[in-house]
Amino acid sequence: MKTASKTKGITCIIISAFCFAFMNTFVRMAGDLPSVEKSFFRNFVALIFAAVMLLRTEEKFRFDKKNLPYLLLRAFFGTVGILGNFYAIDHLVLADASMLNKLSPFFAIIFSFIILREKVNIWQCLAVVIAFIGALFIIKPTGVSFNSASLAGVIGGVGAGIAYTMVRLLSKRGERGAFIVFFFSAFSCLTTLPLMLADFQPMAWWQLLSLLGAGLAATGGQFAITAAYSYAPAKEISVFDYTQIIFVAALGFIFFSELPDLFSIIGYLIIILVSICMFLYERNMKS
Repeated sequence: MKTASKTKGITCIIISAFCFAFMNTFVRMAGDLPSVEKSFFRNFVALIFAAVMLLRTEEKFRFDKKNLPYLLLRAFFGTVGILGNFYAIDHLVLADASMLNKLSPFFAIIFSFIILREKVNIWQCLAVVIAFIGALFIIKPTGVSFNSASLAGVIGGVGAGIAYTMVRLLSKRGERGAFIVFFFSAFSCLTTLPLMLADFQPMAWWQLLSLLGAGLAATGGQFAITAAYSYAPAKEISVFDYTQIIFVAALGFIFFSELPDLFSIIGYLIIILVSICMFLYERNMKS
């Protein structure tokens, strides 16, 4: 039963990586709009989808009030994660911004250990480190100094890592995935709305379409990542989040005519191999 649950978690996190790769691509296509404006539209689309899903259930918007502190923590750090990531995408090259955002699995494992008391063995830590090295081969960050943009990217990774830990905790406490997404999206929209109105920039039709595309992709990614961490702990599946790097490379070729070099190909192979090895190791440990 645990193996089947973990397989579902892996599948969901790969789907999430695919969706978030599309989200980053659409965010870049939206041009020089403010990061807060992009964040609002990204979460507004997710809010609508989550609300529709909840209205179709018997419980509607009911939730366990004991989970409110954890919902607020998930929403707050999730919003920090998005704003940090979008700011980095706007002010760094897309590859460097993606690299900084991929720090989130590290923090998810760290905070799962601290908050959830989920044990982490040496092989799981090693797998994440090797996957990170593979990501470095692909990204090849050049001159990423510790400026405001790179700092925002790191903060975004920390925020996402804590948010995913809260998702895991809320799922273990019986909270529905759709409500977790709804609460987070509503919180994020409410907190970013005043900032967006204060610096609102009119959009061209193609920018609006790009933001709607980012919102749709983010909605799929949000539901998938919420499901993933409800099926399995971060230590067992977070390494598969690195598949997003591969998807980003493919989308970069399709939409921006970017061709991977030898170092990128080496990185792809490292990530794929460590993911397979990690999966086989966990399966053998359970058998």
